[in-house]
Amino acid sequence: MHAVWRATGTGPMALKRPIASRTLLVGVTGGTGFVGRELITRLVRAGHGVRLATRNAAHADALLPLSSVELAVGNVYDSEFLRRSLEGCDVAINLVGILNEPGRNGAGFRRAHVEFTAGLLRAMQAAHVPRLLQMSALNADAEHGRSFYLRTKGQAEQLVRSAGALEWTIFRPSVIFGPEDSLSRRFANLLRLTRGLLPLARASARFAPIYVGDVAEAFMLALEGEATVAQTYELCGPEVLTLAQIVRLSAEAAQLPCRLLPLPNALARIQAALMDFLPGKPFSSDNYRSLLSDSVCRDNGCERLGLQPASFRAWTPLWLHPLPRP
Repeated sequence: MHAVWRATGTGPMALKRPIASRTLLVGVTGGTGFVGRELITRLVRAGHGVRLATRNAAHADALLPLSSVELAVGNVYDSEFLRRSLEGCDVAINLVGILNEPGRNGAGFRRAHVEFTAGLLRAMQAAHVPRLLQMSALNADAEHGRSFYLRTKGQAEQLVRSAGALEWTIFRPSVIFGPEDSLSRRFANLLRLTRGLLPLARASARFAPIYVGDVAEAFMLALEGEATVAQTYELCGPEVLTLAQIVRLSAEAAQLPCRLLPLPNALARIQAALMDFLPGKPFSSDNYRSLLSDSVCRDNGCERLGLQPASFRAWTPLWLHPLPRP
């Protein structure tokens, strides 16, 4: 039988992927966030059912207008709740992740990344769900990651890879951008508040920003692809940019002044240590340690998947010009 194909994609060049051969019921954790909203919208448009496990129904308000989205509200750290939420699912997608923790000893990262993943795997086994798509991060490394964030992401990967007969696929994106991101918008809003003057830690750190729609499309391509089982995909956009370039491009797109003050590492560590105690932690010591490793792909996962990712430089002006008032 010949596959039927349809045009998809978010970048300037449309991608073609096969129409799903069957309707799937997909269990999603961490689906109320930035990537989750984009991915769940695509799952629904492709005709799949979605069961979203969440501890706060209000966080899913934006998804409620979508058909075929079912909410399971409860304690997501309770394996029995997760088992019930996964009953009958064909695939599980784990998008759970935090960039900062309430404390400073790594316990919050371990709970969100490692303990949660362990509970999810137990629930999947009990519910007989054979397939997992796992969100990780570039530079995730259980032993040598430079931050709690990177080490616990690596430890979660180890759990997934060692989970018996599980059919897993792991995605490791660089920093993700898009209309609702905490990257380009955050810098643009900071520049507005400071009248364009911004002391910047690790200004020379390098990234390959990947568009949120391309990350979601990577998950869609792996949904039924047997070739993606037991594979890890690094996801990067077409440009390698320093943090300073990302800030300047965000300022240019939003038509804001930009006067950067790159901080030497000693001052950057002090800045991060002070911000550890600010509400919401706009920057933290763990963020600083993550920035010590460039977030650039060694293996072109987008090419392996047939994706042509969108450009940060070209696409950011679409939502930052003009920048709405925060």
